[in-house]
Amino acid sequence: MNSRLAPTGVLVAISIVAASGQARDRTRRPDAGSSQSLTPVILKRQLSNGLPVWIVEQHELPVVQMSLQVLTGTDAEPMGKYGIGSLTSAMLTEGAGSRSAVDIADALDVLLANLSASSGVDSSSLQLYVPVERLADALPLMADVAERPTFPKQELERLRQQRLVTLRAGRDDPDTIAALAFARAIYGPTDRNAAAQIGTADSIGALTPDDLKAFHQSAYRPGNSTLIVVGDVVPDRLLPLLETHFGKWQAGRVNDVIHEPAPALRRPPRQLMLIDMPNAPQSRILIGGMGASTSMSDFFPIQVLNTVLRGRFSLGRNPALRDYTTGVRSGFDLRKSAGPFIVAAAAQTDKTAESLSELLNELTGMLKEIPADELARAKDDIALHFPKTFEATGRISSRLQALESLVVYGLPDDYYSKYLPAIQAVGAVDVQRMAQQYIQPDNLAIVIVGDRKTIEPPIRALNVGSIKEVSIDEVFAPAR
Repeated sequence: MNSRLAPTGVLVAISIVAASGQARDRTRRPDAGSSQSLTPVILKRQLSNGLPVWIVEQHELPVVQMSLQVLTGTDAEPMGKYGIGSLTSAMLTEGAGSRSAVDIADALDVLLANLSASSGVDSSSLQLYVPVERLADALPLMADVAERPTFPKQELERLRQQRLVTLRAGRDDPDTIAALAFARAIYGPTDRNAAAQIGTADSIGALTPDDLKAFHQSAYRPGNSTLIVVGDVVPDRLLPLLETHFGKWQAGRVNDVIHEPAPALRRPPRQLMLIDMPNAPQSRILIGGMGASTSMSDFFPIQVLNTVLRGRFSLGRNPALRDYTTGVRSGFDLRKSAGPFIVAAAAQTDKTAESLSELLNELTGMLKEIPADELARAKDDIALHFPKTFEATGRISSRLQALESLVVYGLPDDYYSKYLPAIQAVGAVDVQRMAQQYIQPDNLAIVIVGDRKTIEPPIRALNVGSIKEVSIDEVFAPAR
C-alpha cells in the first residue's frame, strides 16, 4: 500500500504482502545493564526568537544531519482541506526565497547535500544531510525552504495531479481499500483520521497557493518547532550560524491542536464490513478498534502485549493461519491522541472464513493470563530488537530519529535508557489487563476485501456479527 494513502490513524504496516518477506537481524542483543549509555549528551539552547535547538555531537564521520520538527501534522487539518499539511510539506522544496525548484535541486547537487520534507499525523519535518565542510553554505538554503516557501502555481498543479492519480490507483489496491474502510469503520466518515494522509479528491482539487501559505504561516513558527542537529559539529561555532539564518524567523501565534487523552473505549457490538473485489486471489482482513495514545501510562505493557500477540501469529502453531494466510501483523498506532489497534492478514480466498475464525480465536485467547515462559520470550524479543540507537558508530540518521520522537511526543531525555528496565518490570497481570481493555473480542471492527461471491456465504455462517456490504465508491467517498 502506498504510504501516502494510509489513513492518518491507521498503521502503514498493514502493507501485508510487502512486510511478510522482511527478516530482522537477531544476532545482536542489547545488554540491559548498559542501557544508560543509550542516552546521548543533548545540549539544549534557544535562539533569540525562541526557537529551541538540540545539539548532539558525533564526530566519527564528517557529516551533519539536521531536522526541523514542526509540531503540526495532519491532525490539525480543517474539514474540507484534508491533505493541506502533506501538500504544504511537499511544496517547501518546490520554490523558496528567490530560488525555483530547479535552483534548489542544483544547489543541493553542488553541496552534495540532501534536503527533504515530510508530514505525519502529529508533526511535519524538514531534514538536511550535508558534509560538515559545506554546512555553512547549506544553511541559507534550508532556512529559505523552512521560512520563505513561495508555493508556485505550476508546481502545485503538478503535485496535485500526481496525488489525484495516486488516489485513483488506490481504488485497485486491496490494501489501500482495506485501510481506508477500516479507518471509516472505527472513526466514522466525518473524522479526519478516516481519510488518506494526502487528502481526498475533492479537498486536493480545491487547495490553492493561498491556502498553503496560510497553513505554513500558522504551523511553521519558532514557537511550534525544534531544530535538532546531530553530527560533526562544535556547538560554539554552530550556534552563531544558526542564529544568523534562523534567529530572524518571525515568531507568531500558532493554531494549537489539543490532543485529548485516549478515551474510555465504548465500542459497538462486533461488526463486519465486506468490500467486493471480484476474482481476487486473496482476501485482506483487518480486525481491531480504537486503541491507546503515547500519553498513556500503559505504554510499556502495551508493547509487551503486542509482542506476545505477534509471537503467537508468527510461531506457526496455528495450522489454519500458517497454511492459509500470509503476513499476519498486529500493532497499536500510538500517537498523541488515541490511535487504532489493528490485526492484519492476507488469506487464501476459499479459506477466508476459516482464517477469520482463527484470528478471532487468537485474540480471544489473549484475555487469559500469559504463561511465564511466553512472557519472558516476549521481553527477550523486545530486547533483541531494541535499537542501539546511541551506541552504533556513525548511525546519525537513527540517532536523529530517536531525538525526533523525544521532541514530538514530549518524552524525557532518559526515555531510551529506561526503556528496557520498564519492559522487564511488566508482569503477566499487566498484559492481561491491557488485553481486556483494548482487544475486546466481542466489540471489534472487521473489514474484509475480497471476492464476495466466494467468501460471503461461509463468513455469514460464522455468525461473527452484523455484516455490512460496502462499495469501493463508498470507501473513497469524501467526508460528510
